[in-house]
Amino acid sequence: MRTFFNVEDLGSLQAALAEAQEIKKDRFAYQQLGKNKTLLMIFFNNSLRTRLSTQKAAMNLGMNVIVLDVNAGAWKLETERGVIMDGDKSEHLLEAIPVMGSYCDIIAIRSFAGLTNREFDYAETIVNQFVQYSGKPVVAMETATVHPLQAFADLITIEEHKSVERPKVVLTWAPHCRALPQAVPNSFAQWMNAADVDFVVSHPEGYELDPKFVGGARVEYDQRKAFEGADFIYAKNWSCPGVTNPAEYGKILSKDMSWTVDAEHMSWTNNAKFMHCLPVRRGLIVTDDVIESKNSLVIPEAANREISAQVVLKRVLESLPSVAADGIL
Repeated sequence: MRTFFNVEDLGSLQAALAEAQEIKKDRFAYQQLGKNKTLLMIFFNNSLRTRLSTQKAAMNLGMNVIVLDVNAGAWKLETERGVIMDGDKSEHLLEAIPVMGSYCDIIAIRSFAGLTNREFDYAETIVNQFVQYSGKPVVAMETATVHPLQAFADLITIEEHKSVERPKVVLTWAPHCRALPQAVPNSFAQWMNAADVDFVVSHPEGYELDPKFVGGARVEYDQRKAFEGADFIYAKNWSCPGVTNPAEYGKILSKDMSWTVDAEHMSWTNNAKFMHCLPVRRGLIVTDDVIESKNSLVIPEAANREISAQVVLKRVLESLPSVAADGIL
């Protein structure tokens, strides 16, 4: 596996889920795979779970880890071609990328959407330059449009906690005070469509996700109808994806607090489990009583980020060509 951005990159989901459970039983069984290998983790944005879980997963596999925070301690990087670099950016990404690639065996990158230029964001301009110019396998720790490590962890969590063979899973929009990217809902939708679940997406009008992610999922604008009979509620805010009106891309079209997930909302469900990727704004996305209830899965869900990252890194390591170690192939 040279790149990891979408669910298709992982192959059989059942095989990947089985591998996740195998790794959970013994997280250090494959340390030889990562011996003398280096993971370079590059952050264009802040991170807590992604940074800690991916670094821990790499260490479980015996890897060396280098962490680069582009916004603290590195030259400011220009990302666009054809510009005259007479501003505050000292180095172009096209020179920085091959240099970074020379120091590692795998690159993991986290880069958010700018939310001003839909074409630039949805073309995945930054991460695709790493794929093209680094010469190394590239793993997405979140990009402008996808967050596959999160979605994989979400699926692992659902598989571990489902009480029926084919659960009803609802992705619901909730209000927020800031404009947020669509990466988490995009990937969650993509992965749920690939899994064996009854998947529903609920949001106000104007928040329609890109068709290539929402696929054939049922879209329900009435949140109560969406919640009825649900086994899992996944709450997440996202800004306008600009599908029907590109001029509204990245905008906040609604702050309707009636979409906040509270105890009444959860009473409409089939005693559903509550999920969120974290960090979460309490009182906006979800109320205290719901996120602190026995049905809240936000902590085990976050813990599974280590497992999803380890499955992915293990598979990338397994795809690397054999390298001489101590003179012996």
